[in-house]
Amino acid sequence: MAEAEVLHNIKFKGARGNTDVATPSADEPTYCNVHYSKAQRPGSKQPAASNRRSGVTSERVALLVLSVLLAAAVTALGVTLYENTQTMKSLQKLQDEAKNLTDEACPRCEDGWEPHGGKCYFFSSVTLTWNQSRTECTSMRGDLVVINNKEEQEFLECRLRGKMDNPEDKFWIGLTDSKNEGEWLWVDDTRLDPSLTFWRHREPDNKIWDNPDGEDCVRMGVKNRAKDLKSWFDKSCESPHKSICEKPEKACP
Repeated sequence: MAEAEVLHNIKFKGARGNTDVATPSADEPTYCNVHYSKAQRPGSKQPAASNRRSGVTSERVALLVLSVLLAAAVTALGVTLYENTQTMKSLQKLQDEAKNLTDEACPRCEDGWEPHGGKCYFFSSVTLTWNQSRTECTSMRGDLVVINNKEEQEFLECRLRGKMDNPEDKFWIGLTDSKNEGEWLWVDDTRLDPSLTFWRHREPDNKIWDNPDGEDCVRMGVKNRAKDLKSWFDKSCESPHKSICEKPEKACP
């Protein structure tokens, strides 16, 4: 607490005796000013500098408290996000396990058939004529494959590269112009889309070397990677080849 200065007058009497020095009379009092500090009484106003220091300290405390609260909030948010992420991973794992159990309980394709894009594919290992191959497919409730898009062609072209024993080990597909020369139709009677063809260079050429009736059926397969997926060749329908059958995936209850 600040101190205040107080002034008091104190009276003294001069000593008697020696008269050689001029001194006040014995009865004349002497006054002296005495200064001393006195503590400021409670309730008095604090200096402005003290108020300023107190204000700055309060601001620092408030800022520190806000910083602590913000750090706590960020930490809590991080923990919540982490827990949510772990929960989502657990749910995804459960869904995958449930899907696997469903697939095992209700397989989409029969043994020997490969699932892809909602269809099942069977790659025959027996060489037959085009018509015989189609009969084999229909006996398994399918038909020779109809290629509807580039993605399906890519899938088949890739799979055949691993199944071909030599460059001539090709597979029948469900495309023919046996009804009208040059009018290519799929086995489901849809016309071949000119913008969706994958003929090898200079194909179809309708050669008559193997059969005077020409080459009216289509086979596919390139042992090495086919450029731009172009792996179709026309061939005599009586030539023996392996084949690709397809049918829709089985619907599960």
